Amino acid sequence: MTVGLRVTHRRYVPYAHAHYAGSLVDGAYALGLFGDVATEVCIRTDGDEGLFASYSDVQFTAPIRAGDVVEATATVTRMGTRSRTIEFTCQVVCRGGEGSKARVLDPPIVAVTAVGTVVVP
Repeated sequence: MTVGLRVTHRRYVPYAHAHYAGSLVDGAYALGLFGDVATEVCIRTDGDEGLFASYSDVQFTAPIRAGDVVEATATVTRMGTRSRTIEFTCQVVCRGGEGSKARVLDPPIVAVTAVGTVVVP
């Protein structure tokens, strides 16, 4: 059980996930990624998948688009007896472009942040 434990996943955002003009992806895409990194946090800290109990804060700060490569990070900030508070960040590390052009973003764009609580058995 470690406060400060950090888990990161990277994923290419396929064009099949675009729902809006400009190849925008809905905000729930990032929340799904947060569920994935939270699951790995629970496996690493408790040997079980755990359950998401709530979000106390979610901020959508920049768009995620089809063709992007995003990085979702979870950092444990509090360890209770059965609950864990986790801070999440989803950032765009590569941005797709017109045709076959794409670029690495330096610095990455922070697209979504959140604070959530998971519960483990």
